[in-house]
Amino acid sequence: MKAIIIEDERDLAELLAFNLEKNGWQTVIALDGKSGLEAVTTELPDLVILDLMLPEMDGIEVCRNLRRQEKTTAIPVIIVTAKGEEIDRVVGFEVGADDYLVKPFSFRELLLRINAILRRTTSVQQKGKALIRGSLALDLDRHVVTIKDEEINLTVTEFKLLQSLAERTGRMQGREQLLRDVWGYNSNADTRTVDTHITRLRSKLGDAGEIIHTVRGFGYKLEVE
Repeated sequence: MKAIIIEDERDLAELLAFNLEKNGWQTVIALDGKSGLEAVTTELPDLVILDLMLPEMDGIEVCRNLRRQEKTTAIPVIIVTAKGEEIDRVVGFEVGADDYLVKPFSFRELLLRINAILRRTTSVQQKGKALIRGSLALDLDRHVVTIKDEEINLTVTEFKLLQSLAERTGRMQGREQLLRDVWGYNSNADTRTVDTHITRLRSKLGDAGEIIHTVRGFGYKLEVE
């Protein structure tokens, strides 16, 4: 497993690399956004740890570029930053980050988040079946969503969120439940995390996204006529 750490604080980047390597990871460090983006597109790692405030190119633009490219769109991205305001979190999720940690944080917490993302990836890859919901088709073996045979690029988290809704079609799912099922850990994370990912998911699905219904004051459900 390989992780690319895009962080301009060299001491922190090296500390993260050291701890990841103790847990069996290979690591690459990039100290600015531009070289980090180049490293990800070249190395195609299993994970990106991304700071927001970077020289050359900020983390938001790096993440946006990764999500635009087919070969990097599904690579998990965890944002680590000193910017902890709600708007910063929302923007991070809107451009496609899978998770968001505010500095200072413990490596144990980061490792929990990483393991949760890896479980999402594994659960997607291990199931060799398809789910058909209206015009949507989810190939759980290949991690591919199609709408009328047109492939839609989703991140690992977006795919897992859609899968969770599709597997419980017609059933209401609370935001807290989705945080547990999709993000894979119990936390005090703002449920706006779920709302932001739902908004992004609906946008990617276009008209087909209308089958994801908001249950006011509770959460969401997927419903097909």
